[in-house]
Amino acid sequence: MKAIVCVKQVPDTSGKVAVKPDGTLDRASMATITNPDDLTAVEAALQLKDKTGCEVVVVSMGPFTAEGMLRELLAMGADRAVLVSGREFGGSDTFATSQILAAAVNKIGVDEGDVVFCGRQAIDGDTAQVGPQIAEKLHLPQVTYAAGIEQQEDGSLVVKRLLEDGYMLLRVKTPCLITCVKELATPRYMSVGGIFECYSKPLEVFDYEALKDDPLIEVDTIGLKGSPTNVFKSFTPPQKGAGTMLEDAGQLVGILNDKHLI
Repeated sequence: MKAIVCVKQVPDTSGKVAVKPDGTLDRASMATITNPDDLTAVEAALQLKDKTGCEVVVVSMGPFTAEGMLRELLAMGADRAVLVSGREFGGSDTFATSQILAAAVNKIGVDEGDVVFCGRQAIDGDTAQVGPQIAEKLHLPQVTYAAGIEQQEDGSLVVKRLLEDGYMLLRVKTPCLITCVKELATPRYMSVGGIFECYSKPLEVFDYEALKDDPLIEVDTIGLKGSPTNVFKSFTPPQKGAGTMLEDAGQLVGILNDKHLI
């Protein structure tokens, strides 16, 4: 049994967002972090490992600098890591990214009882599209917005799915794909032993040559050429002005009256 987790390295938007003159993000000058929802997905996989002893494989598509992030996930308890990296993959939107990641998951192998985990969405795009698209391309049943997961004796999973006004419980057979929200779990810290061991755990690189034989990998379905959507412009929102502290409701009424709002 395997738990395969798709993770993404994203710009740290808690700091200053750097934008190039052409309106695109200047990722090279920004600090990067592991996407928060993806960390939750890693924790969900590690909890499944704690219960069943399954193998946890983390997968990320990106530049070679993402190795550091993957080593951190190995230090958290993942068993092996896969970096999907190649010039041919550059410029991929969610459609093309899901094509590539689905091919990578195919190469790792999805067997009976396996679970593919993804974060709900990435903080740099907020589309929540890649996970569901991977499931469709792998022909896997999927449950999105998972806030709780319980394994059943027959191997199926009961997933607590977050809704706007409550929850719904769904039973899903494995293999399946689940996207996770932060309410599901609090990611664990790296352990001291894990940090020592993370460099002895396997980290593979899947480039274009490694994946080109998969039917999903075609020139017209990956990279910039295979991306039907493109980001036209990114920009930093204007800073809000300083607020005014009011001592009582009477002061608020006076301001509204002066502005002829009441």
